[in-house]
Amino acid sequence: MSLYPEIEPYERGMLDVGNGNHVYWETCGNPQGKPALVLHGGPGSGVSPWPRRLFDPEVYRIVLLDQRGCGRSTPRASSYDTDMSVNTTAHLLADLELLRGRLGIERWLVWGVSWGSVLALRYAQTHPGVVSELVLTGVATGSDAEVELLTRGLGKIFPEAFERFLAGLPEGEAREGNLAAAYNRLLQSPDPGVRERAARAWTDWETAIVPAPPRSVQRYEDPVFRMGFARTVTHYWGNGHFLGEEADGVGVVLRDAHLLKGVPGTLVQGSLDFGNLLGIVWRLHHAWPDSELVVVDQAGHNAAAPGVTEALVAAIDGYARR
Repeated sequence: MSLYPEIEPYERGMLDVGNGNHVYWETCGNPQGKPALVLHGGPGSGVSPWPRRLFDPEVYRIVLLDQRGCGRSTPRASSYDTDMSVNTTAHLLADLELLRGRLGIERWLVWGVSWGSVLALRYAQTHPGVVSELVLTGVATGSDAEVELLTRGLGKIFPEAFERFLAGLPEGEAREGNLAAAYNRLLQSPDPGVRERAARAWTDWETAIVPAPPRSVQRYEDPVFRMGFARTVTHYWGNGHFLGEEADGVGVVLRDAHLLKGVPGTLVQGSLDFGNLLGIVWRLHHAWPDSELVVVDQAGHNAAAPGVTEALVAAIDGYARR
């Protein structure tokens, strides 16, 4: 099952979400179709045209947005004077509700990848009745354990890259605690050189641990994208994704999986996704009876991987027939 043809938005705009922030949004497909929302990863990656092609444009009204601080939204996280205190999960959830109201949508299917899956899950948990279905890939839940795995745990698998990653931090306490928080402190430095070196070290580590298509890696060569992405992802990872206090080592999203009851969902996961090392996606699936888990062999943390794309299109097509 291949991707649908490329399409262009029929409407777009900048939504004033307060705090001096304006969020870029666009709609594609059928204006009277089944509403669907696309949530990109990162945090801080911005949306691309590619996810449009997962949806049948004759059936779906597809809504895409650049989350606060990234893509075409303003102000950009890459600017040193951008206030990141008003870029949290709670702010992003509020932005989704403002956009839903602006577009006059009652309920929508929500598609999310990686960080977008965390945001989608929390949105469904905290806004009952708003999400009709969930289609998620590169599934994550934003727990402290996941951050620890991706910043320190994978050092055992990529020792050479991890040595370089640690070398980007000052010796001592910074290398012992939350590595994302330590990098985020460097990215707040008044010294542009310190910020640039930290952004490069962070994206080099991301490139080492998450094999991705060349087009994704090329973005890191853009110094503006690199700075905004590194600053945003470390801001979230270094602060528990702003999800609240964890209890007994269980992340908030997984703890509240019971709140997803009644929401149908499809989890499409590559068998080689390193996030699987913690068993998060399987635990989420078993705690959420209305979910279906599709594991794609020989695929990693990549929505565009062979098999993953086909499974996503199949799930989205299936929900269109509901």
